[in-house]
Amino acid sequence: MRLKGVDKTLLITVIALSVFGLIVISSASVVMSYNNFGYNHYYLSHQFLYGFLPGILLLFLVQKIDYRILKKYAFLFLIITLLLLVIVFIPGLGYGLKGADRWIVIAGISIQPSEFIKLIFILYLAAWLEKRKKDKQNFSKSLIPFVVIILVISFPLIMQPDIGTLSIIILTAVIMYFMSGMKISHIFILASGGIMGLLLLIKIAPYRMNRFMVFLHPELDPQGIGYQINQALLAIGSGGFFGLGFGRSRQKFNYLPESIGDSIFAITGEELGFIGLFVLLTLFLIFALRGYKIASKAPDDFGKLVAVGITSWIIFQAFMNIAAITSLIPLTGIPLPFISYGGSALITSLIGCGILLSISKYSRN
Repeated sequence: MRLKGVDKTLLITVIALSVFGLIVISSASVVMSYNNFGYNHYYLSHQFLYGFLPGILLLFLVQKIDYRILKKYAFLFLIITLLLLVIVFIPGLGYGLKGADRWIVIAGISIQPSEFIKLIFILYLAAWLEKRKKDKQNFSKSLIPFVVIILVISFPLIMQPDIGTLSIIILTAVIMYFMSGMKISHIFILASGGIMGLLLLIKIAPYRMNRFMVFLHPELDPQGIGYQINQALLAIGSGGFFGLGFGRSRQKFNYLPESIGDSIFAITGEELGFIGLFVLLTLFLIFALRGYKIASKAPDDFGKLVAVGITSWIIFQAFMNIAAITSLIPLTGIPLPFISYGGSALITSLIGCGILLSISKYSRN
């Protein structure tokens, strides 16, 4: 396969992160796989067949496409994805888990539309911002329509509820808005509105306040609302410098909730120690550096904003997951990109990286 002109460092980093995720899942999921399906590698095989394999194929396919073509279809993609976000609430088509309606089933395969909206919204917003270069300093023609767009995206995510995904989308959108040359004063207005919105969401759903209280006091109710974060910190702490050894996690034996989901960073630290976590963090750092470099050398505003958006989305999400599971911020429930179990999330991330690689082929020297 020809890869002329693509950022090979980014490509190798993305593949390394994805393979790292499969390796960690192969160990972290064995107990859950056996308990739920009677054999040890159900989740690994599912992640490989319905996440890694199609994701890698789509990455190589997308990198061959001129990214500028996507601008023409960004609005259509957004409408389709918004419809999918609505379908999750239709009985018989959508289904929920642990009080959240986030999945639909198509041909026997579950799909999480909230994962796809992250990428699709980046494409749409980049095209929208590029068209409004002349109005970027105008309050009524830039900030107000921007807020309206955010509210349209927010409503179905709040109803699911999926506040973690919504926070990633809003953070990414604000960065793109800033990079497009909008006023600093607009950013302060958005930040103020965001804080007020967060307080409102906490007020209408007390469990979010419980997460905040656990963040302030990890010792609070260690067998209840504080259980996950305490077990996660125990896992990371017990790993030490070199880890307990691959496959030797104790917390995966039904002690740590979401051991293959948003808690997988803790299992990684327990088994591979500081060394394993350092390698993982280094890969994310390389990804950030290459992604923002591609953005800085993009030949047009659309390419720059898409590259900034995709890179920021993945890095923000990684930071929030790691910060939450190490008790630096309240628990968010969002997965670790490339590493956590979830086919929709992995496929979407790899498609996004394919677009980044496409932009890199047209970079200015």
